Parts: sequence; C-alpha cells; structure tokens
Amino acid sequence: MIHVFIVGSKGLPARYGGFETFAENLTAGKKSPDIMYHVSCMNNDEKHFEHNGADCFNVRVPLPGAPGRIFHVGLVLKQVEAWAKQHTGEQVIVYILGCRIGPLLIPHARKLHKLGVRICCNPDGLEWKRSKWSAPAKSFLRFCEKCLVENSDLVICDSINIEKYIQKTYGARIKATTYIAYGAYVEKSICSEEKLQAWYAEHGLQKNSYYLIVGRFVPENNYETMITEFMRSNTKRDCVIITNVEKNKFYTELAEKTGFEKDPRIKFVGTVYDQQLLKKIREEAYGYIHGHEVGGTNPSLLEALASTRVNLLLDVGFNKEVGQDGALYWSKESGSLSRLLNRADSIPPEETVRLETEGKQQIFTRYLWSTIIQQYESVFARNKSNANTSCISR
Repeated sequence: MIHVFIVGSKGLPARYGGFETFAENLTAGKKSPDIMYHVSCMNNDEKHFEHNGADCFNVRVPLPGAPGRIFHVGLVLKQVEAWAKQHTGEQVIVYILGCRIGPLLIPHARKLHKLGVRICCNPDGLEWKRSKWSAPAKSFLRFCEKCLVENSDLVICDSINIEKYIQKTYGARIKATTYIAYGAYVEKSICSEEKLQAWYAEHGLQKNSYYLIVGRFVPENNYETMITEFMRSNTKRDCVIITNVEKNKFYTELAEKTGFEKDPRIKFVGTVYDQQLLKKIREEAYGYIHGHEVGGTNPSLLEALASTRVNLLLDVGFNKEVGQDGALYWSKESGSLSRLLNRADSIPPEETVRLETEGKQQIFTRYLWSTIIQQYESVFARNKSNANTSCISR
C-alpha cells in the first residue's frame, strides 16, 4: 500500500479554493486499490474522519492568519513523521500544496527522508507575485518557494508555464519536475430546474441574461478592471459575481473607485457551495469573464470552458495555455474589455458554437479529471528509486 499524505489545503469536504477542489476530486475519483490518501484539515478538534474513502485528520491552526498556516503545516509534518515511524516498511509520500512552509520544511525534510518518505510538492502559481503582499512579504515568499522546491523529490506543476519557470529559476538545484494540470468535468449539471429558478428569483436573474465572474475576492484577480470595463460597456446583461465577498477595505475601496453600487447590472451574489447549482449557473450564463493574472491552471477557468459558451479571458500566458482558440481575450488596457463585451454581445450563433466546441475540446483532450487522476496515481505509484528521474510531461 502507498500512503499519500496531502498537506497544505484547508481540508475536506471542499468549499472554495483550488487546492481543496483538487483534494476533493483526487480522493473522490481514486481508481488504484494500492493507494491510500490521508488529507490534513485545518480544525482544532484533532479528530480523524473519513471522506471519499480518505483518512482525513484535523490539525489545529496555532495562530491566526498566514503565520498560523505556516506553523499548521509544520504540525502536520510532525504527525506524518510519527505515523511513518510507527508504520515502518510502508511506502509513504507527502504531497505539500503551496510554498508557505518555507524554511520550516528543511528540518522536516531531513527527518522524512531518513524515514524513507518521498516528498512531492506543488509550489502553486507564483504566490510571491500577488499584489496584496508587501515587498518584504514577497521576498519571504520567494524564499519559501526556494526552500520548498529544493527540498522536495518531485515538483508537480499545474501549468506548463510554471514548470518552465521552476526549471529556469532553480536548474540543477531541483531533483525532478513534472506537469499535471487541474481537471474539470464535462457532464451536464444534475441540478433541478426548480432550484435554479429559485436562485434566479432571489437575485433577479434569468437564463442567458448575465456574464459570470467566479473567484476569490482579491485584487490580483482584477475585479477593479473587470467591473470598470463592464460599466463602460453597452451590454444590457448583468455582471453576476460569485465570490466570498465581505464588505472589507478592498470592497469599500472598489466601490469608491468604480461606483459600481450605482450600476444595477453589477450584482455581488455571495457564495454558491452547491456544486451542481454552480455548474447549472455556469451553463445558463451568456458568458464568463476571467481576470486571474497570477497562478497556474485555474479551476474556475477549466469549469468555465467545460460549461459556459462564451469565455472572455485576461490575455496572460497561464490563461492562453488553457483557453487557446476556445476563448476571446482582453488586456488591462483601458477600453479593451468593454470593447470585447460589446462585440461578444452580438457574436453570430455559429461563432458561439465554435467557441463552445473549442473550449470543451480543450477539456476533453487535456483536462478531464479522469486523466488527471490517472496521471497522479501513476506518479505516486512510481518506485521511490526513480524519484530523481525526469517525469512525464503532457
């Protein structure tokens, strides 16, 4: 049996977040009888429970905010070390999601390696570039990234561009890299029409009457640009924003800069945790607007390509790598997105069909969860003695 400890997400069951969505789907879609998943969760009650057949275990978060998450991962690794000592002879893999453990990984890596544990990591999508961080914080996060990738046996990148960056930046200091993306499902939602219509009634919406934005409410997802440009456009459709919005400093500043509260088309509708309802909302949208600028293969983008007919993406390498010819692209230049929205509103039906077909084809050929899960199981099943060899690339 291969025991894979997934460390660094908030845990299961998943709500929002790329790492949580990944852990949810990886465990739910497991095929190999030779793999057992153990998923660490952020909770103070320190109990074990089963979800998707995985052993989920709560580990307390000792401090609030980012420092708490760093030390939380350290506490998780301590528990993994203790488990490995008690189960000698078992093959153990630790898969660390995100780079915040930073220099704390160094002593843990020494102990884990002595116990024969293989360390894999996903450094995420250039966390240090996020605009919310101060200059000192960005420097620290770059150092964290360095500590993570140089002390791991395998760096798993969810974007080709991220893998190229890791290889170019760290060169011979890393043992091996591979590219495995996130996934998506192309099956239609099984959400009932009654549930969808009730949600529409709550927010004053109807089918095909809105563009959709889904993502974390953070500045680097370019909410200011998307909202400003939407307000400049001539579209009669609504802009429906599904996000974990709180009326915090960012929300207040955004409202003051854009004046969006005076535009009835801009609708912050909160969160939708029912995944089938969310998929149905995507399917019945006229279009999707994606402003993520920092990151690898974004789950929201994959879900949009799998479900929404017309997708308008910020023109950066990560997004073009995924969308290719199945999407339309805009820049942060003033007027770019508003012009694209005006154009998108009157796209001929045959162009809409082409975009939808091309977008779904990207999912079918490169991003189906069944394919992604198979690739992960292949990597985890690879003999530990092969950990230093170059791995698959798609």
